[in-house]
Amino acid sequence: MEEKYILALDAGTTSSRAIVFNHKGEICATGQKEFTQIFPQSGWVEHNPHEIWSSQASVIAEAITKIGINGTNIAAIGITNQRETTLVWDRKTGEPVYNAIVWQDRRTSEYCDNLKNEGLIPFIREKTGLVIDAYFSATKIKWILDNVPGARDKANRGELVFGTVDTWLVWQLTRGERHITDVSNASRTMLFNINTMEWDDDLLKLFDIPTSILPEVCDSSSVYGHTKTTIFASKVPIAGIAGDQQAALFGQLCTEPGMVKNTYGTGCFILMNTGNRPVISKNNLISTIAWKIGDKTTYALEGSIFIGGAIVQWLRDGLKIIKSSSEIEALAREVPDSGDVYFVPALTGLGAPYWDQYARGTIVGISRGTTGAHIARAALEGIAFLTGDVINAMALDAETGLKELRVDGGASRNNLLMQFQAEVLSKKVIRPEVTETTALGAAYLAGLAVGFWENIDELKQQWSVERVFEPEKADMQIEKKKWQQAIYKAQAWIR
Repeated sequence: MEEKYILALDAGTTSSRAIVFNHKGEICATGQKEFTQIFPQSGWVEHNPHEIWSSQASVIAEAITKIGINGTNIAAIGITNQRETTLVWDRKTGEPVYNAIVWQDRRTSEYCDNLKNEGLIPFIREKTGLVIDAYFSATKIKWILDNVPGARDKANRGELVFGTVDTWLVWQLTRGERHITDVSNASRTMLFNINTMEWDDDLLKLFDIPTSILPEVCDSSSVYGHTKTTIFASKVPIAGIAGDQQAALFGQLCTEPGMVKNTYGTGCFILMNTGNRPVISKNNLISTIAWKIGDKTTYALEGSIFIGGAIVQWLRDGLKIIKSSSEIEALAREVPDSGDVYFVPALTGLGAPYWDQYARGTIVGISRGTTGAHIARAALEGIAFLTGDVINAMALDAETGLKELRVDGGASRNNLLMQFQAEVLSKKVIRPEVTETTALGAAYLAGLAVGFWENIDELKQQWSVERVFEPEKADMQIEKKKWQQAIYKAQAWIR
């Protein structure tokens, strides 16, 4: 018997990746390719839909070529994707009517303010679990229909379709045969009712979006269809889909209520499994669908920090105090502490639990003795402080304390940051052997659907710890109070 593998497609915000996993959950091959970030004007972020697909297709070919396999060796494909990013294309030709509007894009902020002023916050929160923000897909779809010439007329005639990046990739892989998404991605659109598990007519009416544009909503682990693309010589089942953060929660095997993970990527995304019920937050968090397997839906509380590891890129490209991102830890270790400097990394506003789109990055406490090392250390500590703020809000909403934090993503490899995170939380921070948990989660969902893995208990046996960070500092109260002062100074800066 030929060995079988699972292929995970990780369609990220700055790059497309393909990772091949074996039955032990080990990485056998990877391919990665960055794609263009388009900034038409301040606060706008777009991607070329054709480049999203072409880069994804090329890394699939790269990964499977590295270990000399083809479609017959692949048991299933799992997809995980940057969420909320919005594409609209022609149902017949497959041609996009506009660039993909990225989750980071803020062009609909003023419209969101109008919705808030109309008193719609409770209405939207109760149906979707979300706060009103430009982050989510609904206002982006509306913008495309209102601003692209002829788009609304075509949409009303049923000639256009909408999708998040997972939907776009499945459309391409099946050559337009399947127009689908999964429940985790649907729950991020601000159009999906997480209580009824259906597209919501009231919300569609509010945003003036025709039902015909929407994809079919499927489970997160199910055979949706088979590939028809020429990348594979044989048909391969597409069998798992989850938004990137929900996939990471599954990849970390946070499958029991109360378990929490943080992905330290471009932003930071903290999710807590809340079991079989949505917890509507009273503390400015998002309630979201984590995944649906069979007849069981799992929910999560989520806090999104817009700028996480991206602050390190800014220190490299903007401030130029490091030449590569990997230098940040060594520079920060040149000083024993931040020298009373506090850095709020709100370069694109503040996400949870503050949700202040008018906040901006702020460095306070600078003196004559402040060096680049102090600023580097304060930047890393700012990521940890913001994470602590989100987890405190989660504990209040879920009425349960944090036992441990499981971590993944690029910046989780920074030992200084992880140790400081343990101090802020006064809890263990656990880094697994495989930190590519986003792709691993997608692989697990796909593998379960085709019987590659029997059940979640089998997956739990694969999860192994690389390092545990234990808190060593007894008291952080003074630092936390100063952090809150820094947050106060960052808020509403450009209003």
